[in-house]
This record gives sequence, C-alpha cells and structure tokens, in this order.
Amino acid sequence: MPTNAALVRALGSVLDANPDAPTLPELLHLVDEYVVQAPATLEERVAQTAQLEEEMVSLHVIPIDYSSIHKLEVLLAFQYHLLPIMTPTAVISLFDPVLRPALREPHLSTASLNHAKELIILTLQKTQEPYSERVGQFRRRLLELYLLDAYNEVSGLDVLEWAGLSEDERDRRTRWKANLQDILVAYGHEVPEAFLTEVDRQFQVPSQRLQLLMLLNEFTSSLKFDTIVPVFADHDLMKSLANCLFLDNSSTVCTALAFLVVKLLPYFAVHARTTLKENFPQYLAIMARIMCWKERPPVTESPLAKHDEEFERELYGESSRKLHIHPDLNWERLEMTFSVEPSLPPSSRQYFTILYYLYPSNVVRFIRTPVAYLEDRHLRSPYVESWAQAFDVQEIKRKSENFVREHILHPFLIWSDAEQEMSKPAFWANYDVGRIVSEAGMLDIRNLSIGAKERYELEGKKPVVTSSDASSTPTGTGGGSPNEDKPVRLLRPIDLSSGKAVISIQDMVEASVALKSNIDLEILKPTSSVKSGFMTRAFASAGPSTPPNASSDGDSSAHVAQAISGLQREVLLLRNELNFELWHSRENSKHIGRLYKDRILMRTAESERQGLYNKLRRYRAQVVALEKELRDHKETAANAKNGYADWAKELQGKLKDLREEKKKMAADLSNAQTSERELKALFEAQGKRLDEALQENFILQAQKKESVHKIEKSEEHEHQIEELTKARQIWEDDSRKFAEREEDLNRLRGENEALHTRIQELERARDDEAAREYRAKIQSLELRLAQMEEISAELADQQLADENTVLKTEIEELQSTIATLKQQ
Repeated sequence: MPTNAALVRALGSVLDANPDAPTLPELLHLVDEYVVQAPATLEERVAQTAQLEEEMVSLHVIPIDYSSIHKLEVLLAFQYHLLPIMTPTAVISLFDPVLRPALREPHLSTASLNHAKELIILTLQKTQEPYSERVGQFRRRLLELYLLDAYNEVSGLDVLEWAGLSEDERDRRTRWKANLQDILVAYGHEVPEAFLTEVDRQFQVPSQRLQLLMLLNEFTSSLKFDTIVPVFADHDLMKSLANCLFLDNSSTVCTALAFLVVKLLPYFAVHARTTLKENFPQYLAIMARIMCWKERPPVTESPLAKHDEEFERELYGESSRKLHIHPDLNWERLEMTFSVEPSLPPSSRQYFTILYYLYPSNVVRFIRTPVAYLEDRHLRSPYVESWAQAFDVQEIKRKSENFVREHILHPFLIWSDAEQEMSKPAFWANYDVGRIVSEAGMLDIRNLSIGAKERYELEGKKPVVTSSDASSTPTGTGGGSPNEDKPVRLLRPIDLSSGKAVISIQDMVEASVALKSNIDLEILKPTSSVKSGFMTRAFASAGPSTPPNASSDGDSSAHVAQAISGLQREVLLLRNELNFELWHSRENSKHIGRLYKDRILMRTAESERQGLYNKLRRYRAQVVALEKELRDHKETAANAKNGYADWAKELQGKLKDLREEKKKMAADLSNAQTSERELKALFEAQGKRLDEALQENFILQAQKKESVHKIEKSEEHEHQIEELTKARQIWEDDSRKFAEREEDLNRLRGENEALHTRIQELERARDDEAAREYRAKIQSLELRLAQMEEISAELADQQLADENTVLKTEIEELQSTIATLKQQ
C-alpha cells in the first residue's frame, strides 16, 4: 500500500512533468490501491484522510498554475479516485483552488468536467453528522454564486459588462453559469427536500426571484423530475410561488412563473392528485389575478416624457386597484424588474387551458361567481382586502368569455358537475404527463384547427374553412393554402453585406409570433442594406418628432438603457417560452410515440386477428375430426374398461375370500396361542397362590391359637360398642327431633302471636258495628224471651217448653256465631 507521502510525491512529480514521473494511469492505479487498502473503521479512515490532507497542503505550498488544463485534469482525476475515502470538508477545501477554476474553464475535457461536478454533487449529498453544517453552508454558497457571481441577464450592469468582454471571457462565464446550473439541478434531483428548502430561502429576496425561476424551469424540465413531484408539490416553496403570483408586480417574473405553473400542473395531476385538488381554488385565484393585471407605464428618467409619465401613472393608479399585503404573510413585494419598459400583463391563455382541461366544471363555476367560489372553498385572501375588493369581476368575466369562445366544449362538462369532479376519480387518472399536455393543448381552437388541417392534408381532403376559423386566422400570416389569394405581410429583409445582421425588435417579435403560431413563413434573400440600425430605432421609439441627432447625451444614455432593458426582457421571455415550448414538444413527442405505438399495435393486432381467424377455422375442422376420433376411442376404451372391471371384480372377490380365510386361520391360531399362554400363566399363578395360601393358613392357625382370648374380649367390646353406637344414634335422632320440634314450636308461637295480634285488631275493628248489632239482637231476643215466658204462664206447659227449647237453640246458635266471629 502506498503511503501518504509517496502518493503526494507521485502527484507532485506528475504535475511538474518530471522525467521519472509516473504516467497518469499509473498514478490513478496507485490511488485505487490506496483506496482499496484503506482502514475499515470510520475513525481510522478519517484520521488517514486528515493526514493525506496535510500532505496535500504541503504540496500546495508550491504555487500551482491552475490555468494549465493538464494540471487541472490531473488534480481532478486524482481527487475523483480518492472520493470513496474523502470527507466532505476535504472536497469543500478544494473548491476554490481546484474545482472553481475547472468549472470556469471552457476548454476542459468532458471527463474532467464530469469529475468536478460529481465531486461537488456527491459532497452535497453527505448530510450526516458532523458534516451537516459545513455541507449546508457549501450548498448555500453554491446557490449564492449562481445568483450573484454568475452572469445575470436581468442586471443592466452585467449586460454592459458582457458587451465589453472578450470572446474567451464570455465563454468562461457562460461555462461557469451552465456548470453551476447543472450541479444544482443534479443535486436537486438527488436530495430534493434540501435543495427546495434552500431555493425557498433565497426566493424571499425579491431581486433573485427571476433567476431562481430560470433555475426551477431547468430543474422541472429534467427527465428525472417525475420522481420528485410529490416532494415538490408538498414543499413550502409552492406557497412562496403562489405568494409571488398573488403579490408581486413584476410582469416578467409572473409571466415566467405562470409558464412554470402550467408545466407543473400536469405533473401534479399524475403524481400528486390530492395536493392538486386541495390547491385548485388557489390556482383559479391566481388565474383571476393575472386576468385583472393592468399594464403599467415605464419608469423613465427622460425629461421630455416626464409629464406624460406622471399622467400615465395617475391613470394607472385610478384604473388599478391598490392591494395591500396581509401582515401575516411577511412578504416583500417585487416591483417592476425592467423599469424602462412598459409592463405588459402576463398571458393567462395556456394557464386557462390546462385548468380547463383538468377540472372544467370547477373552472366554469369559478368564472360565473369568482368571489363566491373562493369563499365557499374557504380560501383566505393574501391581501388586507377581501376577494371582492381585490378582483375586478367584470374583467375576469370578459377575458374568460374570450377564452371560452376560443376553446372547444369540454366533453366532461356534460357528464359531471363541480362536486363530482372533486369527489370522484378524474377521467385523466390513468393518463401520463404527455397525454395530458397534448390533449389539453387540443382544447384550444388554434391548435385544433392546425391539427384538423394536417389531418385533412394527410387524408387527401380539402379542409372546410368556417367563419370562426377564418376569423381566428391572423391576417396576412400565410396560414392558408398556397392557392388562396390572401394578403401576405413581408418582414423587413436583413442586410448581410456588412458582415453583421441588423434586426429590429418588431421584426423579431413578429417572426417569433409567426413561428409560435405555426404559420407558414418564407425567408427572402436580402437585397438591400438597412440604413436605420437598432440604435436608430431605439431613438425613434422615444417620439416621432425627436430625431436622434437632436437629443442630448443624457437622452441618448436613457434611450440606450431603454433599448437594453427591452432586449433583456425580450430575451428572458423568449428564453422562457423556448424552454416551455421545448418541454411541450418533448411531452408531445412522448404522446406521439405512444399514439404511434398504439397504431402499430392496432395494425399488428388486426393482422394477427385475421391470422387467428384462419387458424380458428382450421382448428375447428381439426377439432371436429379429433372429437369423432375421440368418441370412437372412448367407446373402445369403455368396452375394454367394462371387461377389465368385471375381470378385476372377479379377482377382487377371490382375493377377498382368500384374505378372509387367511385372516380367520390367523385369528384361530392367535386365539389358540393366546389361550395356551393364558392357561400356563394361570397354572403358574394358581400354584404360587396355593403356596402362599398354605403358608398364610399355617400362620393364621398359629395366630388363632395365640389370640383366642383376645378375640373373645374383642367380641365383647364390639358388642358393647354396637349397643353404645345404637344408643348414641337414638340419642342423636331424639336430639335432632327435639330440635326440630323446638323450631316448629317457636315458629308456631310466632304465628300464634301474629294471629292473636290479628284477632285483637279484628275484634277492635268489628266491636263497633257487628257486636252492637248482635248484642242489640240478643237483647231483643231476650226481651222476646221474657215476653214469651210471661206468655208461657198462660199457655200450656208443653207448648211453653217447646218454644223455650227453640229459643234456647237460637240463642246457642247466635252465641256460637258470635264466638266464631270473635275467633275470625
């Protein structure tokens, strides 16, 4: 294993190009051996890496010419092969002396450039302790270098500085920004959460938002963006982007951001549908804000236009609504990015198209009552003012009406309403991003008319041009067929005789609009030189009555600044649109490829279907023949099977009889053997028991003689015990009976006392009425008896005696009745 000092000496000799120095492959082989034989434990590896860093520092004491491409490539290859054992701090320390010059060098080889990028990207991914803080600072520094050190198209000073640079320096700055952008995008795809968090932090600075949007545009255009869409959709950066669209006044930033949102919505529809449904009212509110955007006049310092500027600003202040940011948002508003150019409102056509494709019923409901829709969804206004005060409802309806007229009827407006769209699965639930983008674009009548035209041309038919199609076709664009007699507008020819082209901004805009509208263009060969250049047109834009030569130096500077600002804004917007169109073309190509594949599959399926039909007919005939042959074989097999079954049955019967006979004989033999064994055992047992019984008998006889008198006494004791036991049993029975009788007596006494108490109560209750009546009756009867006794003296003795007997009987009955009543 090579030591640290030997490895560094070999590197130094290669950098110095010594005659005895090893070649680069040999040096890299030594590095690979050093890495393979590195310690296994992390502590030992960190110590070894620290020692190697010290040796490297000693090497850097000798000045190294980093402008040498060969030395840069050697150092990058050396560090790249050491990467498996290098700590993040080692790579970060190499950024300024090695990596930064490599990223700026336009002539560096692709392999070395990739080594530099991978060193930085892999370092940014190592977020474990104790390197997390240092790596976070390095990540923040890279983003700040991209925003502050790289060429900024928004800055007028950078543009002027760019104009004075040499071609080589321009290449270096272009390579520097492109490499930083590639590193940030690649790192963002590996660790999206940390990347988006840092972008969100930098996005709070207003002056950096446009550059960050350009970075996000490249980031979302990558082929790996599908995998990180869920993270992007739920990140706080989306809230910052929404605040920018709601609160910022820069039309350039909002235009770029609107294109970014249009690009993001199809990804959210495929990979983050829940988030898309939750935030859809917010996207509609953003569309309303873009529709209510008013054109702002330029802020120019020209003394000739000062009065008009103030007047325009006054008109703008009266026509536009001044909205105040809600204090809870803590947002710093971005005003106009290009202050010397008129602020044109952002276009919301493509934004409307994608929203209309995804949830058409909700878009239509929002157009009808924007404020009520947002309030029903409980969407909070980002302004101090309410939604009704913030939005111009009539302007929203006017622009929405134009958009609806320029789009075809969405089919799902017929089959569902706004609530069903949000509650049921969407019709595009199984679509991919390319199909959503392509089908959404075909809702626009312009794209649909172009597609229909191509379709008719492919089918060899002549398209039918309706009044709506004719009205939607721009005049003089050459969009019709070659035979139609339409006015053709010629763009200004370009003079190439002087070695450079002079093109006016208006011609560039018209050519760009024509190209984006898919209008047929014919490039004419330039025939004459252009006498008025770009600067002349810039001067002429100040006013028709002011010639360029009559203006002062201050006015010229102002016009130059205005021209540069206009070019900057136009370049940024064109670049943003170009990126969007490239992404749109890529997604359309994916969709076209899928459609082509489906078409090939349909053609292949049709040919296969015809072949299958022919095979089916042939197979049916074969099946009929085989079925007939199978029936014959089945009949033969059935007959053979029946004969075999009878024969097998007969054999089974014989075999069964033999088995039963064998079982019976085996059972008899087993029983006989068992009986013999049992008898032998029984005889042996009986013999043993007989011996034991004789011995016991002898012992018992001897014991009997010894215990005769004891037995007699025990018999007497047993007789006494039996008598005592019987007496005890009788006593226990009597005691138990006495106890039972005592319990019965106690119970009867209690019942008797209760009855006695009841009788007393009844007597007391009945003495007042019944007893009086009976007593009165007794007294009356006694009185009658007395009378009868008096009368008896006069009657005969026999009659008196009979009557007396009858009366006594009645008296006794009455007394018994009274006694019975008393007892009751």
